[in-house]
Amino acid sequence: MNPSTLNSKEFKEKYSGTLCDYVTAIAWSPEGTTLTATSAAGEVLLWRDDDLATLQTGKGESVDCVAFSKNGQFLAVGGQDGKVKIWRESELIATLENAPAWVDKLAWSPTNHFLAFSLGRYVQVWDADTREIVVTLNFDNSSVLGIDWRCDGQYLAICGYQGAKVWDCQNWNDDPYILEIPSASLAIAWSPDGKFLASGNMDRTITVVESHLLISSNDPQPWVMRGFPGKIRQLAWSQMTIQQGAPLLACCSVDGIVVWEKQADDSLGWEARVLTNHVGIIQAIAFAPKSFLLASAAADGWICLWKEAKEVSQILTGVSSGFSSLAWHPQGQQLAAGGENGELFIWSKTMRGHNK
Repeated sequence: MNPSTLNSKEFKEKYSGTLCDYVTAIAWSPEGTTLTATSAAGEVLLWRDDDLATLQTGKGESVDCVAFSKNGQFLAVGGQDGKVKIWRESELIATLENAPAWVDKLAWSPTNHFLAFSLGRYVQVWDADTREIVVTLNFDNSSVLGIDWRCDGQYLAICGYQGAKVWDCQNWNDDPYILEIPSASLAIAWSPDGKFLASGNMDRTITVVESHLLISSNDPQPWVMRGFPGKIRQLAWSQMTIQQGAPLLACCSVDGIVVWEKQADDSLGWEARVLTNHVGIIQAIAFAPKSFLLASAAADGWICLWKEAKEVSQILTGVSSGFSSLAWHPQGQQLAAGGENGELFIWSKTMRGHNK
């Protein structure tokens, strides 16, 4: 579908700027007043009030992950130099030296100031209040490929070769719960309500397990979804739920998206619908908050907006090659995206736009 054939103008460009290199990660602050963007050159930039300010200049080593704490008080980045840097406001308050390990995954707890970050086969959890390491978790099987906290902060999921391990955050020394995968788990994501844990896998499958079965049973009986064209690059859950009380689960593989909807009868599992429009590898997907509007960004230079996670309603363009990342504003009124050549775009919803 050519972008010019669509009449919808639900989102219009609000801002565009440029970083020195490939935009590796972007994130909104929880209150939505600040957007941070990082690059393969090592830059950390902040956008607020239509102005782009530099928090860190590029020194040639990539910054690969970025996240705000739940209350927006702290900002953390990690990258190729093995350093995890934490700012409060614009003040650098801590630099954790972990070289030669490459820090490419980090995540803040949703309930306190604990920051989990990857260090090769390990994950460390650091407390921003005491500025001390809380625990070092040994994933053991491989390098850590994904980290995600459950919404209540009680469990931390870590994924890699042969599956995911889930730690009880009240009892770090207990053995983790294990979700076994025959290949490698490349992406891990709790549903926003905490009821499900999904794993996107190297062997072209997705595994979904109910949280209560994983942490209360030796036989969690996960659902396994198959038939993808390649490895699963990313997972995205909707905040909204369908009539069955479950959220939608979207995943991207090569240039396609599959959206999964849980059936009322557990034995029927999850029903799939395939979304096709991109002609390049999809790099990022995300549901708008409190909505079934799904955004996908790809190497073809398109961001597709999928109304009700079913059909394309708008295509956003503007990069010289491809898009690398995207992030919804916490209220869903704006969408930000980064490009392979350093472009940074923000689109804003028009008054007549609606969010279904």
